[in-house]
Amino acid sequence: MRLVIARCSVDYAGRLTAHLPLAPRLILVKADGSVSVHADDRAYKPLNWMSPPCTLKEGTENDVVVWTVVNKAGEKLIITMDEVLHDSSHELGIDPGLVKDGVEAHLQELLADRMETLGEGWSLIRREYPTAIGPVDILGRDADGATVAVEIKRRGEIDGVEQLTRYLELLNRDPHLAPVKGVFAAQEIKPQARVLATDRGIHCAVLDYNALRGIEDDKLRLF
Repeated sequence: MRLVIARCSVDYAGRLTAHLPLAPRLILVKADGSVSVHADDRAYKPLNWMSPPCTLKEGTENDVVVWTVVNKAGEKLIITMDEVLHDSSHELGIDPGLVKDGVEAHLQELLADRMETLGEGWSLIRREYPTAIGPVDILGRDADGATVAVEIKRRGEIDGVEQLTRYLELLNRDPHLAPVKGVFAAQEIKPQARVLATDRGIHCAVLDYNALRGIEDDKLRLF
């Protein structure tokens, strides 16, 4: 990973145009080729970014450093650096991925064994289906044969929906799987997470841990 802190302006040219005026910002260049521009007041969300696959070309214009990032669609992210304050690279290696707590891991195991609780005719393709950004909890098929990615949380919040969204973006690039639908499953789903999931076409499933274990009613409510 390369970390650059610079006073820079940023211009995006693609399906729309956007401009960030000159200001100090953090630029991340990751091993997967993605480039993202961050401010110090926006939590984890970048101000602008380019998802892989893309190419980064470094050059100069009138003695000013200019980065041009181009994706496969021809969209451009142009970063003009007035002053570079820090530039370092770090080898992070392969990330082991998120280690779920006992309840989330057990929910995944139970749901994988009982896919029919999501709907009649549903079936399992694989647990921990690998992607370039980490494993999808469950990959399955619905009664119509469509591929479905299921992300499982104990408490469903916005970051879980964002995580599933990233998985869906990658999975839908695979012609053998696409189109891939999403199910966000949790014991409790926060209202904001439900609104975001619905807006992105992701179904929400409230999981009853005891019911999945066969202690009570074995139905799962799908909203």
